[in-house]
Amino acid sequence: MDDRRGREKNRVEPGVLYLVATPIGNMSDITERAVKVLSEVDLVAAEDTRNSGLLLSRLGIKKPMISYFEHNKAERGPVIVEKLRSGLSCALVTDAGTPALSDPGEDIVRLCAEAGIKTVPVPGACAAISALSVSALPSGRFVFDGFLPAASGERGVLLKEISASKLTHIIYEAPHRLKKTLDELRAACGDSRGIAVCRELTKLNEEIIRTDLAGASEIFDAREPKGEFVLVLAGAAGEDPGRFADMDVRAHVGMYIAAGMTEKDAIKAAAKDRGVQKNDIYIQYKGKDHTEER
Repeated sequence: MDDRRGREKNRVEPGVLYLVATPIGNMSDITERAVKVLSEVDLVAAEDTRNSGLLLSRLGIKKPMISYFEHNKAERGPVIVEKLRSGLSCALVTDAGTPALSDPGEDIVRLCAEAGIKTVPVPGACAAISALSVSALPSGRFVFDGFLPAASGERGVLLKEISASKLTHIIYEAPHRLKKTLDELRAACGDSRGIAVCRELTKLNEEIIRTDLAGASEIFDAREPKGEFVLVLAGAAGEDPGRFADMDVRAHVGMYIAAGMTEKDAIKAAAKDRGVQKNDIYIQYKGKDHTEER
């Protein structure tokens, strides 16, 4: 009885668009439900049919495919909607991860909503959430920026917003643009803003670097970036000293050290948050008088 109910609940329905999350690097992250849906839909819409075709082949699945990506979405979106209206079921997949996040899939979801077509999420891997979870930065409230705009005007406006934001920000970046983006974030936000640089998530060469913007720039000035990156940037601090009034100084400094800062930079950041001299924080943190050498 329970097994039958489970199968019934997860059945693929006609005329429905399924947003199917796929692995971002580790094939073991594919879910049983994703495999079931991909096996049973009438059609798979993919950002890259070659890439997704390889995934389906590895899963032993053969399905009709249609390409749907940034440069053909205006043409293909209505085609897919008409197929859904005719009663066909369709799975939408992106190259890796969850479709419709920083992805042309958001347009077809909107088309389906306007046409009254049911859309169903099939959750799974997501690079943004995976990076946030290991960043050691505040995760209660965050902003997903995806890839920063290429146009200098739009990019400058967003960088200014990020510099003033108190929320954690998640940014995607390609290796050939990483150095430029880190330098621009550093110029906008200052040297001591905490950041987690997450490289090649779930893959063999996965790496999590917790540091500050100055440290991140120095690391990738010294070595060539390789792989795909997710940047998790700490929010701005210092505008509201009162919000740290109930936090012990040692805990305050420790929060920044846990985020990857050096002790010196953590003390400096805590002093900025509280609106006091860094030597005052050092004395309370270390429990003794100290005059920093200049």
